[in-house]
Amino acid sequence: MENLELAIAKIKEEMPGLTLLENEPLAAHCSFRIGGPVRALAIPSDLSALSKICCLLKEHQLAPFLLGNGTNLLFPDEGLADLFIISTEKLTRLFLLPDGAIYAEAGVSLSRLASFAQQNGLAGLEFASGIPGSLGGGCLMNAGAYDGELKDVIESVVCYYLPEQALVELSAEECGFAYRSSAFQTRPGFVILSAVLRLRPDDGEQIAARMRELNEKRREKQPLDLPSAGSAFKRPPGHFAAALIQEAGLKGYRVGGAQVSEKHAGFVVNTGGASSHDVYDLMMHVRKTVYEHSGIVLEPEMIMLAPDYKLEDHGPAVPRHFITVNQPNFSQETP
Repeated sequence: MENLELAIAKIKEEMPGLTLLENEPLAAHCSFRIGGPVRALAIPSDLSALSKICCLLKEHQLAPFLLGNGTNLLFPDEGLADLFIISTEKLTRLFLLPDGAIYAEAGVSLSRLASFAQQNGLAGLEFASGIPGSLGGGCLMNAGAYDGELKDVIESVVCYYLPEQALVELSAEECGFAYRSSAFQTRPGFVILSAVLRLRPDDGEQIAARMRELNEKRREKQPLDLPSAGSAFKRPPGHFAAALIQEAGLKGYRVGGAQVSEKHAGFVVNTGGASSHDVYDLMMHVRKTVYEHSGIVLEPEMIMLAPDYKLEDHGPAVPRHFITVNQPNFSQETP
């Protein structure tokens, strides 16, 4: 891809101090520990550097793929030869604003954010204390657990808008938060940089106690000892994905190194050496079997990228649809 190569050369020339990894294995950058090399992965040290990268990519009609902690992604074994990824791992500024709200950059982990809130006597983020993802990815997916969601505490989100090369601040309402989704998934061109969160005052010890209780539940019920991307499927209205999978007799079901967790059927885990094809084939089998058993179609919660996935100009920050990996999309086969 000529434009991508030209953009990489330009970024190297104009940003010599930037950490820029070429042909970097993506297995090292996601919780599933699966994925071949990406053509380029940049790790900017601050928001200014991130904005400059976006500007240089725009000059070559390209857009970046933003990567947080990689806890909700399945990368292809073949890699992503046509993609430029920007990691937010160093964008970790976090502080209290004068009015008591919290400002946090996109790379701040949700667990660190929850701890910071607790230490400052602010309640409302207890549900996030065990979520391994970053704030940026959390905003994108409206991360949540145990009846809590980020949409309940976010006041505004600051983004870099690629088409106009400008900073914009969106209110929580403008972000279009819904169950495990946001407007960022379908509206092209928005790169999430930071957010302001509004919490409520409470006793720090009581907040800590609630966090310990939720984290104990996680340790008891979730397969935290094996690589995964968290919940594999969204919760269908009126049902629980894990229960439907277990009722269909799929708990412990395996394809290669991928397995429906024996501890929690809502998780797909990498038992060792799983490929992206193993995970994809397993999930397709689960969806088909659950549909045959209950008539309910499970929708994937994780994002799965095909090897030919690429972003050009100011395309969406993430795939709009469940992208297949050498297999038909089961959702097209159901009535």
